[in-house]
Parts: sequence; structure tokens; C-alpha cells
Amino acid sequence: MADQGTFYGLGVGPGDPELLTLRAHRLIGQAGLVAYPAAGDGASLARRIAAGAIVPGTEELAIAVPMCTERAPARTAYDEAARTIAGHLADGRDVVFLCEGDPFLYGSFMYLFERLSAAHRCEAVPGVTSLTACAAALGRPLAARNDVLTVIPATLPEERLRAALDATDAAAIVKVGRHFDKVRSALDATGLAGCAMIVEAATTEDEKITALTDMPEGERPYFSTILVYRGGEAW
Repeated sequence: MADQGTFYGLGVGPGDPELLTLRAHRLIGQAGLVAYPAAGDGASLARRIAAGAIVPGTEELAIAVPMCTERAPARTAYDEAARTIAGHLADGRDVVFLCEGDPFLYGSFMYLFERLSAAHRCEAVPGVTSLTACAAALGRPLAARNDVLTVIPATLPEERLRAALDATDAAAIVKVGRHFDKVRSALDATGLAGCAMIVEAATTEDEKITALTDMPEGERPYFSTILVYRGGEAW
């Protein structure tokens, strides 16, 4: 690997470009190729966050990952992207992959890391997560003292959501999107609706904070994280 480039997975944070770390900023500016996940129309939040660090003229690779429950289309997209990135690394060029939040917390970098790390130098550069950004926005700790914090994907069946909520002191519910109604039902069923706060578009100019109990029926906050704190001993 001596003459090969390095593949960096960069956490670019939840939305505010000023939360990009100094190291991530430097690596983006030095990269031979900047890659990032993108929607079908080419739009990319990760790319938008890091735009100010990308040197004009730098080659870019937008990786369109199908947003569907079937895994085969996404695997194909990552296979093709890995081949392209491997070619640049073999030519001695460093490649950065921009990841919202942190690359190893539900980040798509992990799928490319799995495909490339056996034959190439790969490194993850941590970023500010949506969980900590939402806690900061609320002005409320994620957990304290001996509290157990559970990170729960909203994509789980409602029965598993309820079980996870019942078993923890504090929770961060991620990947809410179209699963909001199911999450709301689980929180109601566990008696935690009054302890839940919704943070939409954390750290951006569109940031919005709403208590779950104040969210009108029928509304579904898409780009959101829900933080739940059961309470207990006094802070």
C-alpha cells in the first residue's frame, strides 16, 4: 500500500458547516477525489455542508444510493463506487467520502470501508453526531450519571420500539422520517410521549424544536431526531 492513496470517511456533522472539524476541512482541501452520497437528482446534504472546504476544480463523485428497503440496489451502488474509488487509490490519490454526522454511526461510509479496507488504507474521521447536536439544541443532556442511553432506529417494528423504550432511561430515536406515526404510537403506549422532544434540521437555519405532545396529528417531521428522557433523580 506504500504508493497508494488513503480513503478517508469524514464526518461532516449534522448541518452547520462551522461544525466541520479542522481535520476534515484540511483533508477535503487536499483530496484528489471528493465522494459523497446523493439523491437521484444529485442533491447531497453532506456535499452542501462541506462545500466551502472543496477546492474549485477538485474531481467529485456523487454516489446515488437507492432509498428502498431492498438491499440489492444499494449493494450494487456501493460495489460500483468502491471500484471507482479503488482505481483512484491505486493511482496514489487520496479520496475523501463525506458523511453526514459521524461515519461510523449509521453512516454509509461503513459499506465502502467493508469493500475497500482489506486492500487499501482506510481511515474514519469522527464528526459531530445528530444526537449530540439535538441535545445541544434542547439544552438538555442525553443522559446523566448511571442512566442508560439507547439509540433506537425508527425502522424497527413497533413491538421492538416499545420494548427498547421500556428498558431504557433515555433514548435517541433516529431515522424517523415516514415512521413517525409508528414511533408516536410506541411512545404513547409506553407512557413516554410527555418526555419526548422532536428536533428537526438540527444546527441549520431551519432548526425547529417541538414537544411530541404539541405535534399536530397528521404532521410528520421528516428530517428529525426524537430525544426521550424518562427522568428519575434530580439533575
